[in-house]
Amino acid sequence: MDPSEKKKLSESDICDLFISPSIRNSGWDPMTQIRREVTLTPGPVIVRGNMSSRNKKKKKFADYVLSWEPSVPIGVVEAKDNNVGVSHGLQQALGYAEILNIPSAFSSNGDAFAGHNKVPEAGEDIEAEFSLDEFPSPEQLWKRYKKFRGIEDEEEKLVLQPYHEDTSGKEPRYYQVEAINRTIEAVAKGKNRVLLVMATGTGKTYTTFQIIWRLWKAGQAKRILFLADRNVLVDQTLVNDFKPFGAVMTKVRSRTIDPSYEIHLGLYQSLTGPDEADKVFKTVSRDFFDLIVIDECHRGSAADDAAWREILDYFSDAIQVGLTATPKETKYVSSTSYFGEPVYTYSLKQGIDDGFLAPYKVVKIDIDRDVEGWTPPPGMTDDLGAEIEAREYNRQDMDRILVLNQRTKLVANRVMQLLKATDPFSKTIIFCEDIDHAERMRKAIVNAAGQLALDNPKYVMRITGDSVEGKAELDNFIDPESKFPVIATTSELLTTGVDAKTCKLIVLDKTITSMTIFKQIIGRGTRIDEEHNKYFFTIMDFKGATDLFRDPDFDGSPVVIYTPGPDDNPEPPDPSDEDPGDDGDGPDDEPAGTTKIRVSGVDAKIVAERIEYLGPDGKLITESYKDFAKRQIRSEYASLDDFIQNWNGADKKKAIIQELEEHGVLLENLAAEVGKDIGDFDLLLHVAYEQPPLTRAERANNVKKRDYFTKYGEEVRQVLSALLDKYADEGIEAIEDARVLRMHPFDEIGKPVEIIRNVFGGKEQYEEAVRDLENELYRQAEG
Repeated sequence: MDPSEKKKLSESDICDLFISPSIRNSGWDPMTQIRREVTLTPGPVIVRGNMSSRNKKKKKFADYVLSWEPSVPIGVVEAKDNNVGVSHGLQQALGYAEILNIPSAFSSNGDAFAGHNKVPEAGEDIEAEFSLDEFPSPEQLWKRYKKFRGIEDEEEKLVLQPYHEDTSGKEPRYYQVEAINRTIEAVAKGKNRVLLVMATGTGKTYTTFQIIWRLWKAGQAKRILFLADRNVLVDQTLVNDFKPFGAVMTKVRSRTIDPSYEIHLGLYQSLTGPDEADKVFKTVSRDFFDLIVIDECHRGSAADDAAWREILDYFSDAIQVGLTATPKETKYVSSTSYFGEPVYTYSLKQGIDDGFLAPYKVVKIDIDRDVEGWTPPPGMTDDLGAEIEAREYNRQDMDRILVLNQRTKLVANRVMQLLKATDPFSKTIIFCEDIDHAERMRKAIVNAAGQLALDNPKYVMRITGDSVEGKAELDNFIDPESKFPVIATTSELLTTGVDAKTCKLIVLDKTITSMTIFKQIIGRGTRIDEEHNKYFFTIMDFKGATDLFRDPDFDGSPVVIYTPGPDDNPEPPDPSDEDPGDDGDGPDDEPAGTTKIRVSGVDAKIVAERIEYLGPDGKLITESYKDFAKRQIRSEYASLDDFIQNWNGADKKKAIIQELEEHGVLLENLAAEVGKDIGDFDLLLHVAYEQPPLTRAERANNVKKRDYFTKYGEEVRQVLSALLDKYADEGIEAIEDARVLRMHPFDEIGKPVEIIRNVFGGKEQYEEAVRDLENELYRQAEG
């Protein structure tokens, strides 16, 4: 092909005509080994105000992913058009190779290939360029991959055992693939203790299913036990992710292990207990299970003195895989010392940065009685007539020792104020100090909700371990299709394991000092549910718990270290259904049976409130959407002149708008904060460069006043005048799209094709007239 002609080809044309044929000719199967246009990460969600948008600039999108088997990616290729050099896309490809943890990355512009090999042979270059007919074969890249990952020949069979293929087309995400493959590779090497650390909401159970499926299908594990400590976790798993196991799967019931099944799902509590008669696991032989998967293994299963540990010790020859979002350590015992270092870690910070997990905004609220403290006047009595101890009560005392009813009402009213201003049917969890507090908060929410609570008695429910009615509504609360309950008040029951993917608001009216508990609570909101328009969640913090976000342990190591005192239990405190009143915060807990002081006549008010958002570095910052947009616009266009020159020089203003959207600047969000009737151009100028804005109507009227239309004939004037009105109503994008000619009032003039051909004399003349109109609209900006 003539070089000048080749430079006119699009990137897609270069792929179709040059890159794809070269890869296929090297022996790659287009059906099973070549995947085109693979989204690795969708890009993080940016939240400002009540709006959110994805930063598409950070989306990771590979032109080609090459696999040895469908479950094992081994190479990536980045394509570019012919106007750049051969290696122009290699850095990009290397970034994708890093994500996939593979050794081979390539780029091409259609002339040749540039390659990067992370495991070069002696005397071989790390990077090299080669012709289109020299692309490496699948066997060559597989050999590289095995060397890079340390896979021996005898381990291949297990490593290459296929995934379960979902009929709906669901595929594992890149980090799930890596977690699964790392686990399978570890087992193939004979390791029988494996730890996976994956943030809440990243699909640990689906990942587990694929690990079990592959080991089961390969014959590596014939009988498998999935252990959890909450009934809801077992039931969710049974009907959702593990469903493909079908008839070979059972839940351990009636303290019986049925040997006719191969996949067993059970609660620790149903397999063991304090008495010898409760130790059901001993009714089968020690070699009965080949594989045991321990869900939420930080919650006690690794503790040397835990009853649950008996199960693991009994089946000590089995492969044991621990799953957790937050491994827990003490100076006596550690989940990592039992399982070893994690074979793979995928953190909350990484999940948010990739765009798979929902980011959060934090609303911090200070109440006067909390921050200033409260000292009762001498001789003051509580609601029962008992004299109140004369001392200062502070934030930690509220609702643990001192109950100020007006404070509870204040919190409930502020929660409902937020919900009514956004969406009163957003699923909400309010974390309270204990069951008593959760019940009082339920009552206060009922009164604050008013008609909403009258219309449906289940608008708010207390869901705690002692409430049969509340626990019965747990399934409805977590079901995205079930409208009620909307609000759940709780103390501990919803801290872990409950998959409330549509939860949009988490309220913290609870003193939290344990990082483990805090990460589990935050995990209730981190799932993105696009179907139900859930892209972020809000944390409303009344007790300063979100200060833990600033702790280096939060986004650093997922391990939480708890150092007990000489008289403390060496096992870290851990919430449970059996003791729902325990807040799990450790040595600061009040002794059981503490008598609370209840006072109705003391008022409370909010003295400070601030909103914080996740910044680009993963830290919380105080920044409005307007400030964020200004920073993003100026990162693209450093000066006012630079912006105006680019705006006026763009064939279609939509291109600039889309470019800003990729940085997370959505004009509709900006308009909601600044002014809805301001045009796109003025909106951007005003926000980024402090220019006084004109409305779209003002710009349109300025054009009309200048008699701009007199140079055209009557029919052209009629169309352009109507386009000007469209601009005033809807903005610049409306008139740049030729489909506008199908609408009223253009339909009275003729069909779009007739208008373009008969009125303007052709497409080029029509587009030129629209460009002239736009130039006239923005003419005063040129100076």
